[in-house]
Amino acid sequence: MSNPFQITVADGIAELVIDRPPVNALDCAGWQLLADTLDALGLRGDVRVIVLRGAGRGFCAGVDIKELAAHPQRIVAVNAGNYASFRAVHRNPKPVIVAVHGFVLGGGIGLSGAADIVVASECARFGVPEIDRGAMGGGAHLQRLFPVQKVRHMYFTGEMITAHEAYRLGSIERVVPLADLRESALEIARSIAAKSPLMVRLAKESLNGVEDGSLEDKYRWEQGFTLQAYMSADSGEARAAFVEKRGGQFAGAENGG
Repeated sequence: MSNPFQITVADGIAELVIDRPPVNALDCAGWQLLADTLDALGLRGDVRVIVLRGAGRGFCAGVDIKELAAHPQRIVAVNAGNYASFRAVHRNPKPVIVAVHGFVLGGGIGLSGAADIVVASECARFGVPEIDRGAMGGGAHLQRLFPVQKVRHMYFTGEMITAHEAYRLGSIERVVPLADLRESALEIARSIAAKSPLMVRLAKESLNGVEDGSLEDKYRWEQGFTLQAYMSADSGEARAAFVEKRGGQFAGAENGG
């Protein structure tokens, strides 16, 4: 597998760019590699802040549904990679700024919800389409971004919200034109990089500690339902319908549970 990331480090700021065309959807190996890369950056003495963003059409479309459609047994490895990546952002000793544009879906929501600061372009759209892909996922991190009822509306309908709506709800630090997205994130990163590294590390650890419950424990609970969903006939039909670009045909009664 070719490395799906571009990484640069300068002036205390590490930039990690997800670059896996066409939609920056990562397979199970890619998610684990992302976690390992973020962990490694967090341990580097020359890194004080991490900026995470995406190349191309959008930030991140989440997991590679086509991989799971062909190899449904890989759901366990994908779950493990997602968990590790989101944890590597949230528990990273260095602040992580996520700069999003275009689509922010599934795993992209997990990365954003785990981040310390989120900056968005005007074209950014946030969504969790898992209900139409035969899975669960992202709710724990979505609730770190948006109010509970908004999360449930997004989760149950699969509908997306705009960057301006996300800003209105208090989730986004800035909404800027796409051309200004990288510089806006770097401006914030420079401000943080100028502070005492020890004070910033202690600040992040203390803030993580006073959050309401453990984000990782809540997400682990949620992942159990993803596995349960994948054991159902409806989940397989949803993935097949997505890959084949058609409407799903679902049984009227619950199954597989």
